[in-house]
Amino acid sequence: MALFDRVSRIRAGLAKTAQQIRERLTGARDDRGDRPRPATAAAAVDRVESLEAVEEALLAADVGVAATDRILAAARADHAGTVRERVSREIVRILREVSPAPAVSTKPRIVLVVGVNGTGKTTTVGKLANLYRVRGESVLVCAADTFRAAAVEQLAVWADRAGVDFVRAGSGADPAAVAFDAATAAKSRGRDVVIVDTAGRLHTRANLMAELTKIRRVVGKAVEGAPQEVLLVLDATVGQNGLVQARQFLAASGATGLVLTKLDGTAKGGVAIAIAHEVRLPILYVGVGEGMDDLIPFDPTQYVDALFADQW
Repeated sequence: MALFDRVSRIRAGLAKTAQQIRERLTGARDDRGDRPRPATAAAAVDRVESLEAVEEALLAADVGVAATDRILAAARADHAGTVRERVSREIVRILREVSPAPAVSTKPRIVLVVGVNGTGKTTTVGKLANLYRVRGESVLVCAADTFRAAAVEQLAVWADRAGVDFVRAGSGADPAAVAFDAATAAKSRGRDVVIVDTAGRLHTRANLMAELTKIRRVVGKAVEGAPQEVLLVLDATVGQNGLVQARQFLAASGATGLVLTKLDGTAKGGVAIAIAHEVRLPILYVGVGEGMDDLIPFDPTQYVDALFADQW
């Protein structure tokens, strides 16, 4: 995906969050005179003399108290540039403190995708498969959500659209056994990566969370060191509630990275900052739409620029 296209997509995806920030800031009192309110969030931040207005805007965008306090403290201590520049620098710093793990050369690479029901997990698997294929990798998708036939059928459609291999089993089959078979099939076919779609589960259900541990253990028998990645899919529209999910799944599944979906459908896009600051997991991809190409790699600078977008 071209850089310009990626930037335009992340800006479009964060439009609701950026609009809310702009409205909060333009609603603040401008102590420098009676002038027309600025039309963009970037201009608004540059004109606000009081960081209290910035605090309100960040909290409204679900950045969270802890991360907001850190950003404001850094902005007060930093005297270089405008308020917007100081705030932006600290947000980028927070996001870059949690870096993705180095890429592994293992083939096949096993990617386990986990999350609660309704986060867009299954569609994310399909989009990931397409993204990896476009990068030049051969992909096999595994439907390990064996208790929900609709999920298997949905994933089959996505796999077909992405043009990748697909492994499924009968209804009620052991998810760990299905994942094992998929990993074995990928080895025999010489595939580069296996993406395993697991059943959606509440983070409060101990038995279902234990099932993830079993899947991890079993695929490790098929491919040494597997799973190489465990991606937690979080719905951006739930805001701060996503922090609770992230902490629980981190403990149970050994999550190595996050996919933040439905960013285009919420004004709470600041939750990405809260997650990075409090959960200490890197955000790897963000979903900004329903299309096959609407899952894009996360870039901290592009994200911050989009929060304070100069144009819409």
